[in-house]
Amino acid sequence: MSDILLARRRFLTVSAAGAGAMMVAPQMLMATVPTEHRFVFIIQRGAADGLNIVAPYGDPDYARLRGALALDAAQGTRLDGHFALHGALAQVGQMYAQGQALFIHAVASPYRDRSHFDGQNVLETGGAQPYAVRDGWLNRLVGLMPRAREKAIAIAATVPPALRGPVVVESYAPSTLVPPSDDLMERVGLLYGGDAQLHPLWTAALAAQQAAATSAARQDPAGLGKLAATFLSKPDGPRIAMLETGGWDTHTAQQGRLAAQLKALDTMLASLREGLGQAWDNTTVLIATEFGRTAAANGTGGTDHGTGSVAMLVGGAVKGGRVVADWPGLAPAQLYEGRDLKPTLSLNALIAGAAAESLGLAPDQTARALFGAGTVPMTGLCR
Repeated sequence: MSDILLARRRFLTVSAAGAGAMMVAPQMLMATVPTEHRFVFIIQRGAADGLNIVAPYGDPDYARLRGALALDAAQGTRLDGHFALHGALAQVGQMYAQGQALFIHAVASPYRDRSHFDGQNVLETGGAQPYAVRDGWLNRLVGLMPRAREKAIAIAATVPPALRGPVVVESYAPSTLVPPSDDLMERVGLLYGGDAQLHPLWTAALAAQQAAATSAARQDPAGLGKLAATFLSKPDGPRIAMLETGGWDTHTAQQGRLAAQLKALDTMLASLREGLGQAWDNTTVLIATEFGRTAAANGTGGTDHGTGSVAMLVGGAVKGGRVVADWPGLAPAQLYEGRDLKPTLSLNALIAGAAAESLGLAPDQTARALFGAGTVPMTGLCR
């Protein structure tokens, strides 16, 4: 059964046209825990440019550093007198106006070098150094809660580091082979019907396959958001999920590429909100990247690997309508190593606080379990 139903292939590959042009093979991971609250983590693989996602247009050095890449606040959503949201995030801008979006700027994990693989490993495992920790903080988060099922479910070809660990995770991805006939499926079901071990596995696999088949007719950002909502809104469905997106590495031609990325993300979030319906009121979505990009534009219309970036919280459970930042400034003496936005807030503290408040856990205990002693969780993030 596992060879047929747990095929190790990428689950969703986004179309190379329209809103999803720059989103590369997003994947979805889910875990079932007994709560009516939902916590979703979206990772932006490739180092998303926080300085153009939430632009500090009020900083006098921003336009000087960015030149033609500088975001015109009039073309986006003015969040306050200092920050503006990129215009491609139109739906997120509406969420902000409704108090359902919160931006945390000049934030970073403990990682201070500029390797994608190392930075993503630190972000997903919660370690102080790359590969210092073997399991992921999302797996540890699931382990803090009583589980409605013995195993978590990964709707993906492989389980990423964030969800690896003691809590067993199964990987499900629909096969690209010709689907079996209804008669064959019925016969296999009868074959497993009397088996105490195989019958529950068969039933669970069929349920996941049927949900995916009915919800992912379009393999694009809207389809992915709808698919995630289908699982998360089920009465006995998962409550913790992870979505992977790629393509955020904008060394060249950043203006068009970043706009396409953000439009795709905006579309996916709007679809998730619509699909969840009333469950959106109990949902917190955390969006973060492994590190930011250089404060200055490079010579090819892009930016290079940096340090500080922006993270986002959206959802009906979020105390939004504000930007949280201890802004370091962009003057030459204020940049990290003379080139990057200096991190002044901890991504680990944000993750711990958002996860704890959204799921009703003790913030200090959650911070210790996810990131060890010394992490002080942010508070006041969720309703």
